[in-house]
Amino acid sequence: MDRIDRKICALVQTDAKRPAAAIAEAVGLPLSTTADRLKRLQANGAIRGWHAALDPAALGAGLCAFVLVDMGFDGEAEATRTLAACPEVQEVHHVSGPHSYLVKLRLADIKALQTFLAEVVKPLPAVTRTETILALDTVKETAAVAVAPAGPPK
Repeated sequence: MDRIDRKICALVQTDAKRPAAAIAEAVGLPLSTTADRLKRLQANGAIRGWHAALDPAALGAGLCAFVLVDMGFDGEAEATRTLAACPEVQEVHHVSGPHSYLVKLRLADIKALQTFLAEVVKPLPAVTRTETILALDTVKETAAVAVAPAGPPK
């Protein structure tokens, strides 16, 4: 990925609705070349999709909770697949340290969290322990990736 590809990624990340013509102008390339680069970036997985940024509270999912989940090896793969398939689950990270996974949830309220833990998480055979942390306020939340500049040519 060269400097121009990285600039294109940074541009579409901040505004996925930006027209290809505007991207082409910003990177100094013809529209056809820019369109080809966009297609290539999608094909190679650098651009994984086009998304809208939604306000969780406006959609009834104002509670943000992080659940540290300890698991045994038996059933771990099934448990992570089950968690990843739940719409309330935004992220599942295999982590280092005393816990196995960090799961980010967005739910309506404490009752919904309690129900999710009781009916989805704790019944999973691999789950041995959970610890839940509630976000009281969110100062920054983003899915944006810092686009590093291209290294020296090889």
